[in-house]
Amino acid sequence: MPLSLAQRYIHALYLGAQTRWQSSGLHRHFYWRLMFESADITMLRLLEAFLKSAPQLVLQLSIMIHGNTVLPLQGLSASASLVSLAWMIASYQKVLRDSRDDKLPMSYKAVIAQMLWHFFTIGARTVAFALFASVFQLYFGIFIVSHWCIMTFWIIQGETDFCMSKWEEIIYNMVVGIIYIFCWFNVKEGPTRFRMTVYYSVTLAENVALTAAWYTYRGPHTSDSYALVVVCLVACSFALGTFFMLVYYCWLHPDGPVLGSQWGGCVDEGVVGAGGMAGVIDAYRDRERDRDSCLPVFQVRPSPSSSPALLHRTSSSSRTQEGPVIRIDLPRKRYPAWDAHFIDRRLRKTILLLETTSAVSPRIQYRSSMMGSKEVLEYETTV
Repeated sequence: MPLSLAQRYIHALYLGAQTRWQSSGLHRHFYWRLMFESADITMLRLLEAFLKSAPQLVLQLSIMIHGNTVLPLQGLSASASLVSLAWMIASYQKVLRDSRDDKLPMSYKAVIAQMLWHFFTIGARTVAFALFASVFQLYFGIFIVSHWCIMTFWIIQGETDFCMSKWEEIIYNMVVGIIYIFCWFNVKEGPTRFRMTVYYSVTLAENVALTAAWYTYRGPHTSDSYALVVVCLVACSFALGTFFMLVYYCWLHPDGPVLGSQWGGCVDEGVVGAGGMAGVIDAYRDRERDRDSCLPVFQVRPSPSSSPALLHRTSSSSRTQEGPVIRIDLPRKRYPAWDAHFIDRRLRKTILLLETTSAVSPRIQYRSSMMGSKEVLEYETTV
């Protein structure tokens, strides 16, 4: 994975340089390739952090609690690991929204709020794990495996569609199940209030049970005052994380205050409150001004049946401007920009070859699930 990340970083630097140096025609081409490459990099970094840093953090905290001493280097290392976990979650959310032209970008205030949200919730979670593991090593391993199996089954039951094949999707769900051991991570489009409520209710119950078990069966060398401070630390950390989560969704969500019944997650469809509508409109206007010189790769094409003039204009110029067409016998998903990017990664060589041999950009056609086998043109791409 480190070699793969290094190659991707070099490629991202190349795309960034091409974005600055190329003309306006190729500017958007390299710009969106850079956005998608950045999303892939942050996703890999996120998985690497929770597969490596999170278990090491629990081990470090368990050693410190069992020895009842905290060395300066140990405290600094544990704090850095916790910050890196929270930062990777927040940065992935921001890069993911930046790479999708159907979503508003996250502000840096929202990134900070989300980072604090995950910092305190992951902190409470890892401390509760370390407390329990310092007394019940065997039962802690059984608990982690059981929680991972339940979370993985829950994710699979949600029918995610990140990968192309069924087995790749199952492996991806198994990896995400490891993330679910420590924190919430949305992997499915749509409202997430119910799923988040269930997850954090289970997490709270587990934290209380693990901490109570440690408090009851702790060693004699641990004083009551020290144990009470540790228990309060876990409770206050989880409460602060919940507070910053509410701050993010109530005031700093990119789509405006999410106060209705359609709460959303990282790729949600939030409800814009009356007070936040003006801010959302201003954000849309600012984004459109910023993209005047960098048109989005995935553009919604007007339907030919929307107006007779457009239908006549389309039929008269179709024979002269018809370019290469890539037909995909799949219905378009609810998040078309990310879906088209994923398909383009499989067809990138073909698309790049068509771009060099044709004066007109190749187009992608999806099968409409509402109209049987009839193909409708939804998006065009230059990636």
